[in-house]
Amino acid sequence: MATRSLSMRTQYFTSRGFAVFDVDYRGSSGYGRAFRRALYGKWGVCDIEDVISGAKHLVEEGLVDGERVTISGGSAGGYTTMAVMTFKSFFKAGVSYYGVSDLEGLAQFTHKFESRYLDQMIGPLPQMRSVYQERSPLCNVDQLKSPLAFFQGSDDFVCPPPQSKSLYDAAVKNGVPTFYVEYEGEGHGFRKAENIQRCLSNEIYFYSKMFGFALADETTKPPSYC
Repeated sequence: MATRSLSMRTQYFTSRGFAVFDVDYRGSSGYGRAFRRALYGKWGVCDIEDVISGAKHLVEEGLVDGERVTISGGSAGGYTTMAVMTFKSFFKAGVSYYGVSDLEGLAQFTHKFESRYLDQMIGPLPQMRSVYQERSPLCNVDQLKSPLAFFQGSDDFVCPPPQSKSLYDAAVKNGVPTFYVEYEGEGHGFRKAENIQRCLSNEIYFYSKMFGFALADETTKPPSYC
């Protein structure tokens, strides 16, 4: 869900020449019950449609460069990032923070509090297994062709490291520009200031390499990428 409060992440990118589009795709709260429930059974469909539709509008209005449109997100937003980079070709680069590549794996191995979450967002297992596979980036790695990078916490029990690492391995195999950084001791959402800062500097470093622009404050310890 987008926020109206001060976001230092947004400030970081806008102060470096990026336009930031914070998306409330269908399923977000604050717009009525029907809008919030529109994502039921449609996770991996409506969210992808909405982020592309919004970004396309900005391109058509001449507000952003259609050849340098990126996407990033964490957790559910990380899934949307992985999915849109796997199944669509609109965004030119993506960065996932502790996202989801295998929906059935998430249903099986996530923590107890959200263990039945996907029954509502996609459907029950095993009856809907084919849908889970259709919408899982990890089950469709042959379609992953665009640059995609990953940040992950080693102690994440909501979206465990294999959710990101497995798709990273597939990206390497496909010859896709990528990197994977796992932060020791971090969980679902990073807490340590130095790791948050490193994520931001590494993310913009990735974009600079993909789009060929110089950084005013080049990161001193960039990740190795393919």
